[in-house]
Amino acid sequence: MTQHLFILTGASRGMGLAMARQLLQSDNTLLCISRKANETLTLQAKLAGTHLLQWTEDLAMGARTSARLEQWLREQGGGTSGALFASATLINNAGVIPRIGPLREADADDLSHALRVGLEAPMQLTSAFLRATQGWPGPRKVLNISSGLGRRAMASQAGYCAAKAGMDHFTRCMALEEALKPNGAKVCSLAPGVIDTGMQEQLRGADSDAFPDRSGFVNLKTSGSLASPEDAASRVLAVLMRADFGSNPVADVRD
Repeated sequence: MTQHLFILTGASRGMGLAMARQLLQSDNTLLCISRKANETLTLQAKLAGTHLLQWTEDLAMGARTSARLEQWLREQGGGTSGALFASATLINNAGVIPRIGPLREADADDLSHALRVGLEAPMQLTSAFLRATQGWPGPRKVLNISSGLGRRAMASQAGYCAAKAGMDHFTRCMALEEALKPNGAKVCSLAPGVIDTGMQEQLRGADSDAFPDRSGFVNLKTSGSLASPEDAASRVLAVLMRADFGSNPVADVRD
């Protein structure tokens, strides 16, 4: 049991890709779940000697993906022993921002897609992960990538705010459940700070009439207040590796 298993969603770009690259170590097995595979990551994994798997999955169909994950984990665990891995970690990173605007103008399908990817799939994947690994002897962790918008309301962001608030709260529930188990998983819903990613571009490019807070996001960029994906990934993974990870089920990397 020398290999550490990491399962990471949304690993093909942005902070997810940066986290994947930083997890490319010889003693890690990395399973990435994204809509598209990243060929550069494949090459980097070979150079690093990391066992990398990339599943191309649409997390809007989270039930299908979680069933696949559970079956795969049971195969790796040799039943319930989990003998292949010294530890197992699930990082729910994937998320999308629905069309920016007041809720009264939301498209039903667009809103449903955002909630499926941002809240429903993380719950389904976490359920499958905890169930399939509950007999494994090594440490298990669940890291949910949340947002400050899960804790602070913002006009024209109802769908995204709701998904992240839901992620925070189901993590609190899960922490209570796992604390009752002798080898319960350590869990945390972590806000990673403001990061220079495609989501920020989407917010800066929104119609100011539909998005009253647009200027604030523009100012974050012009003032140099945005962290790079690489720096944000490093801070997030540092929290994950801390001995007290999970002591606070809802946290902020800036705390």
